[in-house]
Order: sequence, then structure tokens, then C-alpha cells
Amino acid sequence: MLDVCLLGTGGMMPLPGRWLSSVLVRFQGRLLLLDCGEGTQISQKAVGWGFKALGAICLSHYHADHVAGLPGMLLMVGNSGRTEPLTIFGPPGLGRVVAGLRTIAPELPYSVSCVEPAPGQVVECQGLQLSALPLDHALPCLAYALEAPRARPFLPERAQALSVPVQLWSRLQRGEAVEWAGRRVAPDEVLGPPRPGLRLVYATDTRPTPELPAFVGGADLFVCEATYGDPADMPKAVERKHMTFAEAAHLARAGQARQVWLTHFSPALEEPQRYLDQAQAIFPNTVLGYDHLQTSLRFAQT
Repeated sequence: MLDVCLLGTGGMMPLPGRWLSSVLVRFQGRLLLLDCGEGTQISQKAVGWGFKALGAICLSHYHADHVAGLPGMLLMVGNSGRTEPLTIFGPPGLGRVVAGLRTIAPELPYSVSCVEPAPGQVVECQGLQLSALPLDHALPCLAYALEAPRARPFLPERAQALSVPVQLWSRLQRGEAVEWAGRRVAPDEVLGPPRPGLRLVYATDTRPTPELPAFVGGADLFVCEATYGDPADMPKAVERKHMTFAEAAHLARAGQARQVWLTHFSPALEEPQRYLDQAQAIFPNTVLGYDHLQTSLRFAQT
């Protein structure tokens, strides 16, 4: 199970009732944060998932509304009692940005490492598989995909037919070959076909790009920026390298996502619900994001 919470839905500046865009992810008791604008730690505190388990922060880019909350977040994690290392991911220039922000948070009870993931690279992160895709914004910007892998099903009837001792079954389930009494059994002999895992994709502060639909890749949940609702604001979206509700819905449909959450609303967009039907006409399973919207993604029953 992969728990997802939208900590905020605002772009540019926090507003009363609307924190800046950020997503909190929980998997097997560990936490991961996607973007960390001003005040993010306050919204996370309200959710009640804690801070000590936060082991990774993924920054999409280095505009203030996505990174200015980092010093406070790092201090909050330290105050929670964390001593294990924490990793920050981001586009090129990450080390310089983190060093600058940490000028006001220099002393932490844990180490912080910076990783700039290369396109196509898959890295382990909080028990998940993380990959990144360059986007089209005024600064270098990354979309992130997080996948929770699922083990192949164990077929006990095959193990019984091969006379594998029960005490060795767990090793086969972990993908290890086993040997006993001069016999050897490989995992492929007792495991079923591969099963799809869970996929979460986060993309904000970008124009639509040709590579994004494939990166969405049938995501169970696609969290996508939708800065402008009114189609008349398309010239602003193009000029400022953001998206409209309709463009986000088109991406969700092209990427065959199961559901899309719209986020990163312009401060001028006071009533985003007025434009939701336009997105749902394109992609029916479009949800208007709001602060502290939560869901739990579960493996399909197979």
C-alpha cells in the first residue's frame, strides 16, 4: 500500500487555506516528500504522519515556492529525533542550492546527501524505485516517478510437487535459489508471472512535453500542475511555462493514468472548481486537488 497526501495546492505564494504545492508519500512506514515550499512543515504537522521517518526529499526545481521551506523542514526532522541519513534529489545545481538554504540550518543530527538523478536512471529511495524526467520550465525542472515493486506470486503447489522443505519456501519467495539433500530449485520454478506494482507520477511547473505521456506510463495516480483554469489564460501558460486544466487532463489521458490530481493553482485562481468540468470532459477521472487530500494506492487483487 502506498499512501499519498497532497500537502498543498498553491503556486507562487501560500494563501490562507492554500499551502504551496507539495506531496507527502508513505510506504512501509517510511516517508518521502515531493517539493518543499514555504510553510510545508506546518501542513505536514497538521496531517499527523510525523517527521522522523522522512528520509528523502525530491525537489522539482529551485523557484522559491518549491524550496524555501527546506531549512525549516530539515530542522523539524532533526527535532523529531532522526539520526539516520536523509537524501535530497533535484536537478543540476542541487548542491549549491541546498548549501545556501542550509546557511540557516547548519547543524543537524543526521547527514544530508544530494543526488542529481540522470534521465533514465532508476534509484532506490525509501523502498521505492525513483526515476526522473526533464521538463520544460524557466529553470531546469524534473518530474518524478515512484514505483512500489510487487513480488511475483509464490506457488506452493509447485514447491510441494518438487518436495521443497517448507522451511526453505521463504528464501524462494525472496528470489533465492535453495539447495538440500543434493537437490537445487531455482525461484523461477515456484514463482508465478510478474505482477504490476504501484506507480505515482508528479509533474509540476512545465509545459506539456512529448516525453511526459510515456513517463506517466499508466500511473495509478498522476499529480499534475494545472496553474490556469480559464482557457483564455493559455497565453500566460505558454509565456510562463505552465499548464491549463485542459492540458493536464490531456496528459493524463495520453499517459493512460488511472486518476489525475490537479494542483499548483495560480494565486489569481480563487475558484478552481469552476473549471473542473472542462478537465473532466477530457479525462473523467480528474480530481481537483485541495490541501490534505489523501488516498491509499493498493495492489490489484491477482
